[in-house]
Amino acid sequence: MSDAARTESLPAALSERVLATLTLALGLDTVEDRPLTSPIAPEPVGRLRVLRGGPIDKAVTVDLVVPPLGLDSHMVFAFTRSDSAVPHFTLDSVFGGYFAMHLDLIPRVDLAVHLDYLDAVFGPLTGLLAEAWAMDGLSPAAIGPRQRALMSPWMLVCRATETAFRALDDTVDGYLRHWLGLVDKGVPDVEADLASRDAAQRANLFSPEVDPVWAQVDRLIGAEQTERVRGKLIR
Repeated sequence: MSDAARTESLPAALSERVLATLTLALGLDTVEDRPLTSPIAPEPVGRLRVLRGGPIDKAVTVDLVVPPLGLDSHMVFAFTRSDSAVPHFTLDSVFGGYFAMHLDLIPRVDLAVHLDYLDAVFGPLTGLLAEAWAMDGLSPAAIGPRQRALMSPWMLVCRATETAFRALDDTVDGYLRHWLGLVDKGVPDVEADLASRDAAQRANLFSPEVDPVWAQVDRLIGAEQTERVRGKLIR
């Protein structure tokens, strides 16, 4: 295998490892597995999977791999139930000339007015986040305050060297292990309309008006497939 092929496979390997952990820990089954096609290539350029089962609502994965464009992008999103305060889990692992990662737990309530929830759900991630940012070879990714406002302050969104990207395995495992513990044991009770808030947040989080990546996806796989992907993430 060439160095380039080996490098581009790292995000895919990480994504598949995380998905395997989720599947085993939560008892998920694949209920949908679709290829994503593009007019620029004769073969599929990606894959959309939906998994259901266990104590969560669903997991959604989106893979886009286009070697001529230098694109190797893999997203895993695990959604808890609409009436649950347990955060959603997300991991984006990417190679596109450089490595990049987006790792976070998406809060289900306003953290500023739910301090017990903040401390229980996100406090244990503080050390992991600090250790990650102390690594050589990591730099902040370009993301605006509007997008940051939809995520958590414990979001890790970065560019990385190959060595640093490999070292982030421990960070990903720590976030995932903590999240699985929250799914198992629950979080502090909150008084909130969880389902309505979640629907509104997800509509904004995956909005083309908020995240410019959707315009790129649209150009690659077309409007119909892009809307199918967004639909699986929003609803």
